[in-house]
Amino acid sequence: MIREKAIRPLPGLPLLVVLLGVLGLDAWMFVRASTAGNPGPIVGSVAVFILLMIAVGGFVLVNPNEAKVLILFGRYSGTIREAGFWWVNPFNQKKRISLRTRNFETAKLKVNDANSNPIEIGAIVVWRVVDTAEAMFEVDDYENYMKVQSESAVRSLASSYPYDAHSTGEPALSSHAAEVAANLMQQVQDRLAKAGVEVKEARIAHLAYAQEIAQAMLQRQQASAIIAARYKIVEGAVGMVENALELLSQKGILTLDDERKAAMVSNLLVVLCGERGTQPVVNTGTLYT
Repeated sequence: MIREKAIRPLPGLPLLVVLLGVLGLDAWMFVRASTAGNPGPIVGSVAVFILLMIAVGGFVLVNPNEAKVLILFGRYSGTIREAGFWWVNPFNQKKRISLRTRNFETAKLKVNDANSNPIEIGAIVVWRVVDTAEAMFEVDDYENYMKVQSESAVRSLASSYPYDAHSTGEPALSSHAAEVAANLMQQVQDRLAKAGVEVKEARIAHLAYAQEIAQAMLQRQQASAIIAARYKIVEGAVGMVENALELLSQKGILTLDDERKAAMVSNLLVVLCGERGTQPVVNTGTLYT
């Protein structure tokens, strides 16, 4: 693999001053030789002018958070990372690479989760180039490579988790955001390491059931919520009934046999667990007649 090799080129401003001075001297010599009609100095002046024009091609401007990759006759020469005005071998080919942090948002992908339910999922990946040589030479187009591999990682992630957890502690896309984001970031980084790209953050930006099953899954979620709520209500009601019977027994207010206890428990559970207000019934007889 080709690794980045940082180089420090020559300062551009002093060399620019020198080249301008030489250019002025060369122009003066050319005018003087033309006036004297001497062809030898004229040819020399023209040759110096051509060399100066070639040397001007070696100036390069590097902006902050930017790098220039240098290629000399098909071979990697090095990378200029330091911002400024520089001069390098004019025969070097200069390729610009941005080192800024960038965002990429994947399209809304339709995939199957771990339970084979069709879902829609999308993610945001925050990334930057850290090795310019790998980004330039190890892959054909590092930006397109990053996009394709990020979407591939999102598809792999979606098939590894269910949309909803069906048991306690089971990781799911909808309920374990931190764990899912960490897994996604690791998968994307593993795929992009060979392209000289560092992933700074990756997280799910869109998550939903596919349209063909969205209504059925919504009913399932509502049913699960209703069951959980009723379970909580019944659990609380049983505790209240147990507490009521215990207090009645401790304070000696009533002495109830098993049949009367069963009737009281039944009535209290109806009152506490019912969704509507109860209507009292006055019993003028006894439980036994």
